[in-house]
Amino acid sequence: MSAPQRRKLGLLPKILVAIVLGIVFGQFTPNSIVRAFVTFNGLFGNYLGFVIPLIILGLIAPAISELGAGAGKWLAVTASIAYGSTLFAGFLGFGVSMALLPRILRGKKVINLTNPEDSLLAPYFKVEMPPVMGVMSALVLAFVVGVALTAIKGDVIRHGLVEFREIVEMVIVKTLIPLLPLYIFGIFLNMTAAGEVWRVITTFIGVIAMVFALTVILLLIQYAVAGVIAHRNPLVMLKTMLPAYATALGTSSSAATIPVTLRQAIKSGVSEPVASFVIPLCATIHLAGSTIKITCFSLAVMILYGMPIKTSVIVGFIMLLGIMMVAAPGVPGGAIMTATALLTSQLGFNEAQVGLMIATYIAIDSFGTATNVTGDAAIAHVVDTLSGNRKRGNAGDAGLLAEVN
Repeated sequence: MSAPQRRKLGLLPKILVAIVLGIVFGQFTPNSIVRAFVTFNGLFGNYLGFVIPLIILGLIAPAISELGAGAGKWLAVTASIAYGSTLFAGFLGFGVSMALLPRILRGKKVINLTNPEDSLLAPYFKVEMPPVMGVMSALVLAFVVGVALTAIKGDVIRHGLVEFREIVEMVIVKTLIPLLPLYIFGIFLNMTAAGEVWRVITTFIGVIAMVFALTVILLLIQYAVAGVIAHRNPLVMLKTMLPAYATALGTSSSAATIPVTLRQAIKSGVSEPVASFVIPLCATIHLAGSTIKITCFSLAVMILYGMPIKTSVIVGFIMLLGIMMVAAPGVPGGAIMTATALLTSQLGFNEAQVGLMIATYIAIDSFGTATNVTGDAAIAHVVDTLSGNRKRGNAGDAGLLAEVN
């Protein structure tokens, strides 16, 4: 009998170790070595940017075609649930902020902060890897092709998309997931060496603590609802998604976390066709965590500057923000950069106030992103149950399901 195989370290412990080591080594590592990791991160980040549209197309298009004639309906259902979740997050942040922020910010002064990204070290060199199409283009193309295949026979194209999905899954399993811990280590190494991020955090520590608590409450609510609908233990589902949460903490990118989110959603019991459809879609349109952060920090800036806060204005801001978040690219800081137009047009922010928002948001961007991607799996469970895929069971699921453990 052969000796038992040594148990491999799981993805979640690897990511946590990478975060801790990045923070520790960032305190004393010479800039020349930090720049070497930054160079790797630049290459891997560009590779991610190139692959992400292919992941969206390769997973969503065949998944829609497999949903059958009702694919258009489930697209609308998923988008509606995602938008509803985003609005709920915004209004939750509004209500709690108005109750707590005046006390938290009492005696605080307006400060001048620079964008934390401006102080980060630059790589030694860059290799451009422009994607063949943008994220939204890939999303729209996946919808068009997938829905069209439900109306025509198209066996050749359908088989081609299934094979393309296998290629995408191989890329995810063999290249993206194994390199993510090193990528996350480099991100935290650079942020710690830069120092500006921690200045922002210490200044807004009270607001940050409130927002973090709100994201946890939001996830508990999302999974409580999903658990009732799916007849599953919400805490078990949430625990299964911890690797995705931790990955998003490191990458600060919903799109970059798609491989892990998809893998963990399938592991938590979502059927592979629905997971392949909902997870990449929600990575683009479901930004509840980002919305709660932007809402809370916008109100914090308004209170610090003594600006009038009108309920009707904030309600309109949140509803428009939920729509604009769909256009936010799945990259670190993408949500706040998309929201800057609303900050000026709806809330009347000037350049200094927008700069303060960007600095504060980017400093803790990862917590909102982690909430976004973890909530995506809750939506996947709801859609999976409503569509009836769960009734057919997961016994036939293949692909990533075989790579989960």
